[in-house]
Amino acid sequence: MQLFNLKDHNEAVSFAQAVRQGIGHDQGLFFMDHIEPLAHVEELLKLSLVERSKLILRHLIGKEELPELESIVESAFTFRAPLVKADERSYCLELFHGPTLAFKDFGARFMARVLSAVNQEGRLTILTATSGDTGAAVADAFYGQSNIDVVILYPLGKISSLQEKLIATLGGNIRAVQVDDTFDACQDLVKQAFEDRPFVNKVGLNSANSINISRLLAQVCYYFEAVAQLPEEKRQAVVFSVPCGNFGNITAGLIAKSLGLKARFVVACNANDTVPRYLKSGKWEPHATIPTLSNAMDISRPNNWPRVEALFKMQGWDLSELSYGSLDDEATRAAMRELYAKEGYIAEPHAAIAWKVLSDSLREGETGIFLGTAHPAKFKDTVDHTLNLHLPLPDVLARKAQLPSKAELIDADYGTLKELMLG
Repeated sequence: MQLFNLKDHNEAVSFAQAVRQGIGHDQGLFFMDHIEPLAHVEELLKLSLVERSKLILRHLIGKEELPELESIVESAFTFRAPLVKADERSYCLELFHGPTLAFKDFGARFMARVLSAVNQEGRLTILTATSGDTGAAVADAFYGQSNIDVVILYPLGKISSLQEKLIATLGGNIRAVQVDDTFDACQDLVKQAFEDRPFVNKVGLNSANSINISRLLAQVCYYFEAVAQLPEEKRQAVVFSVPCGNFGNITAGLIAKSLGLKARFVVACNANDTVPRYLKSGKWEPHATIPTLSNAMDISRPNNWPRVEALFKMQGWDLSELSYGSLDDEATRAAMRELYAKEGYIAEPHAAIAWKVLSDSLREGETGIFLGTAHPAKFKDTVDHTLNLHLPLPDVLARKAQLPSKAELIDADYGTLKELMLG
């Protein structure tokens, strides 16, 4: 598998090198310039998640690279992703049945095992920014791994208390760092660190968010799993609604489409609606990030958007084919109530946004699938208050809720971050 820097096509790397390096020169993302469609997609849909994922990932990565791939998939994808009917025309793909109750478990567990397999440089330091669920999944996936230290940045007061507990209570090789600013500021600190080449080399720096191509490839697999669970008569006109923050999840879906999965895609955003406004006006105008109930989507400058545009150019698609919508907090609560009143389905804010935008864009004869990216209990306060419930905590959250935080607090200053990491 050959990957190219989207900002400098002369920088071409193998899959293993892209995983080790994380990001290219000038903060360019690594991406393919061609995707060969899969043969016999319908036959693949008859397989189990694990067996199908082995074939999909081997097809993408290639025959010669990563001989451990099949065993990595077996050890990473040990939980299910059920498709649950939410209303008459739509289903939720519940991606929150992994160890940290979020979709990021798929990508983080796969990446941790791939990085361990391809690491040839001794001790590594993972530096990643999270707007909620990435940090928890990365912390769990890398916890206790020898020769890998993890530093997770997250915005102070802007992720849920239970999300924070999953990140900040582990200790050991996992270091949680609160940043007194927005997620975009956290993401900027990560980018500055990767531009500091002496620092990169000194600590063996890598990133575990969707900058890293291995995360995206793992997420491709559950789009096929969703369609495989549909009755055959509903597979010809599928629409995926993806709650979008950094746009890695929808990039993975579009890779699945490039491989031959028949589907239409809908961008679902909260008040941080840079992409919906861009798709409407053609002007890229990020605003200051707005804190919302759906905090994992509180991103105004999504890192993965260049990959989305590269895919559309590669496939000869037009961006006008992307449907889109956005909801503010009031509309998000209304969507949660509406879905619960209709079918008794409990959705946290991100899934509720995806469902509502999907409902508004479904056409006759289409079957909708919206992504449930986190367990509702991770947003217990919001869900309880909005739906007048008392949602019980799953055991993993109940245990974490009682543990003290080990997080450190810094300003959004690169020098301070660098000093903390070197110290």
